[in-house]
Amino acid sequence: MAESKKLEGKRILVTGGTGSLGQTLVHRLLAGEMGVPARITVFSRDEAKQHYMRLDFLHKTAATDDVIYQNTEEILNFRIGDVRDYTALTAALRDVDVVFHAAALKQVPSCEYFPFEAVLTNIYGANNLARSIKANNFPVEKVVGISTDKACKPINVMGMTKALQERILIEANRECPTTSFMCVRYGNVIASRGSIVPLFVEQAQNNKPLTVTMAEMTRFLLSLDRAVDTVFAVIDQGQPGETFVPKVASANITDLAKAVMGEKDLPIVFTGIRPGEKIHEIMVSEEECFRTKELGEYYVIVPVLPELRDGTSFEPALSKEYSSSDDNISIDSLRELIGSASMEIKQFLSRQ
Repeated sequence: MAESKKLEGKRILVTGGTGSLGQTLVHRLLAGEMGVPARITVFSRDEAKQHYMRLDFLHKTAATDDVIYQNTEEILNFRIGDVRDYTALTAALRDVDVVFHAAALKQVPSCEYFPFEAVLTNIYGANNLARSIKANNFPVEKVVGISTDKACKPINVMGMTKALQERILIEANRECPTTSFMCVRYGNVIASRGSIVPLFVEQAQNNKPLTVTMAEMTRFLLSLDRAVDTVFAVIDQGQPGETFVPKVASANITDLAKAVMGEKDLPIVFTGIRPGEKIHEIMVSEEECFRTKELGEYYVIVPVLPELRDGTSFEPALSKEYSSSDDNISIDSLRELIGSASMEIKQFLSRQ
């Protein structure tokens, strides 16, 4: 992506900013990749995670930190609050130009056992965001909702609630015409909570069997940095109501286990499908194909509501659903992909 300064001098709010994606996003915002922001506020409900994130960001020792983290204390600040709480979210939204909405309940089995908790965070949280901007006439310029492939043809609570989150944010463009609401949708982030890769790495390091739910299981895989690239791409090029989907590798999970174990000959144990788990994931459905265009390394789904489309004609980029069951990469390619994300995996494991 060409260098952009669209976040230069902007006041940014990151909901769920202590999560894996949120922390990587904040690192790169502070590095000035999209311009140097005037302020970055991390909004989340976990004071312990905020405390350790603050320590992590303010006590760096790498040679480039004096550049990357210059004025961090003035730029980066933290705010305790929950997106479920309209009043707390409204207070955080005052004097904000750009919102990255990453707050979510995202672990599939947990959402199956506590479905209404997922509704409160993933649906009510998004609605509180849109409602507050409208009711208070906040001059927010852009909102980016962080979604998931599980929102496409959802069969689990997490995916269902994220699908509704997408629709709430996209519809908000009608209610708040001066704010551009957009989404990103991506697959399994290699070094994040809920990803199978850190579990495989830990099992392999301890010479334990690698646990796979089903031999047929496939997933889209991408690094945290690729996820942030997608967020930056929608900020740089996205139009109101659009959803950006990165073109990324997909893999058979059994092959992924073999790639992680490397030269070791460890057993693979099949444990059975978990509550709410899909065998294959989809990032663009058959129904969305006709309104999906291509933009470099991304597919862009134009809004489902016709009044939000700009009327520009285009040739649909896909003729069938974009599924993780197609074009799985080899074990050697998986090793390269994991190797490229090895630092992210180490950092993730060190925080656990």
